[in-house]
Amino acid sequence: MAEKSPQTFENHARLVPAYHFVAFPLFAINFFYALYQVVTDFSWGNLVAFGVSVALILLFFIARVMALTVQDRVIRLEETLRMRALLPADLQARIGEFTVKQMVALRFASDGELPDLARQVIDGKLQDQKAIKKMVRQWRADHQRA
Repeated sequence: MAEKSPQTFENHARLVPAYHFVAFPLFAINFFYALYQVVTDFSWGNLVAFGVSVALILLFFIARVMALTVQDRVIRLEETLRMRALLPADLQARIGEFTVKQMVALRFASDGELPDLARQVIDGKLQDQKAIKKMVRQWRADHQRA
């Protein structure tokens, strides 16, 4: 199995070629063609085709949102367990104060730097998911994202 390059803030976003570069362009082309057909040659058949094209675009985005929502729930569970093992007692009592987005960002922090970053987040010094990720010095890769 080939070695994966080290994951960092700059390269951690995941693109699925078949999803992002094949399916979406095809759905978009279908949408604009169906819209063109409705505008230039209105018929009930073309209107139904346009409705289906809208439904496909919605399905494309809703499927992604659902997959990310489930992934975020799993990350929240994993990070809660990890935090219970790694955080000092005063922070363990405050694990419930982390938002899902904060936990999703903190998952990239190594075990050694998690307590300090978690304290900064809880103290309100870091709120934004992107800012939290940028503070990670020793990136803990996640190659199994949806």
